Amino acid sequence: MLKEYQTVAEIAGPLMLVEQVDEVKYGHIVQIELGDGSIRHGQILQVEKDKALVQVFEGTSGIDVEASTVRFLSRPLELGVSPDILGRVFSGLGEPKDDGPAIIPDKLININGSPINPYARDYPNEFIQTGISTIDGLNPLVRGQKLPIFSGAGLPHDDITAQLARQATVLGKAEEFAVVFAAMGITFEAAQFFIDDLRETGAIERAVMFVNLANDPAIERIATPRFALTAAEYLAFELDMHVLVILNDMTNYCEALREISAARKEVPGRRGYPGYLYTDLATVYERSGRIKGKKGSITTVPVLTMPEDDKTHPVPDLTGYITEGQIILSRPLHRKGIAPPVDVLPSLSRLKDKGIGEGKTREDHADLYNQLYAAYARGKEMEELATIMGEAALSEEDRRYTTFAEEFEKRYVSQDYYENRTIEQTLDLGWELLSMFENVELKRIDIKLIEKYMARFRKAEAKAES
Repeated sequence: MLKEYQTVAEIAGPLMLVEQVDEVKYGHIVQIELGDGSIRHGQILQVEKDKALVQVFEGTSGIDVEASTVRFLSRPLELGVSPDILGRVFSGLGEPKDDGPAIIPDKLININGSPINPYARDYPNEFIQTGISTIDGLNPLVRGQKLPIFSGAGLPHDDITAQLARQATVLGKAEEFAVVFAAMGITFEAAQFFIDDLRETGAIERAVMFVNLANDPAIERIATPRFALTAAEYLAFELDMHVLVILNDMTNYCEALREISAARKEVPGRRGYPGYLYTDLATVYERSGRIKGKKGSITTVPVLTMPEDDKTHPVPDLTGYITEGQIILSRPLHRKGIAPPVDVLPSLSRLKDKGIGEGKTREDHADLYNQLYAAYARGKEMEELATIMGEAALSEEDRRYTTFAEEFEKRYVSQDYYENRTIEQTLDLGWELLSMFENVELKRIDIKLIEKYMARFRKAEAKAES
């Protein structure tokens, strides 16, 4: 028999203080019956002696302190899972919202899972093909990696994440691949774009979506990524699937954390975020990876919109410490019409060396991306020099590098959001672009690889000139 309490003492923002309680525990869920008979739900944030602080998921507006009844359900927030969750769309609290039937769960799992034990982790070393050249060719994504996308307001991160959800696959193996998509604080139009895109391309059949809209309670956003990762853990470690988790937008998640922290009157840290922001983000990100003895894996791509495009903002800054690299979107490239506007030079995948090479992608991959980086970096330097001193100050060799940088952005970086390039196509495109240089200038590529892969592009170039 559940105990009922009519001892709500105070309401502040999304929080409710209940007094004279006993035998309640942190993290357990709460049912709140309002005076009009409607039901809301919450979770215990803090217990101190006979007082419990509850965060109300649906918000506290309209709650009558004296007429409300609180029931403590003596269990944590849980997600009912079964293979039937694939192809379904859920709310940010795990309730079906696609007009489909309720899930009959094989089991209920506490959403507050633990980060993977470092001793049990297996090292990420298998390439995931996304079909996007700037990722596959220059910053490869590896199974079990955490590779965030740093974006800004108005940049097309939604198009990139939708493309990842459609196209990502593990090469060379007949293994099951799934996508878990968690949307936090996005608009209805953006949510509908993702749902429609996955349905039209058939990718929804291997996807699970958790959607928290901008007009949904901010407090719900705290639970949404945890529901998504719980579903991912079930698919990966119990059904042996390779799961790509996309978390969009983690900045909105952190804003919700800040709102709760302010309501609790905690001492603020940088820019008003709670001092435990790093720890909280780690409890989300570190649930990704591979586990020794398990076939499945969880690879996570969080999306962060940087306020004022500031990489030193606490959310991208702390995310960078926890994750293994970053893909940075560029506003100047976006203005030039380059799509996706990936800023190649500051972008980085710290595990790229582990997922490429012979037997994984191709033997020339490492040397090729090193040479492309070097040539593009020099080309951008020459562009800046020409802006300051004029093009007349550039030598013929310098102009060749500026031409390369322009062609690199137009042909390699820019691609249609529905263009799915194989890794072979991406690597061959890199060789084709480098064919404008003499072999002696390709100092970062082994001469044997140049002789093996460059010949056909030199022949094609000579034939075109004749």
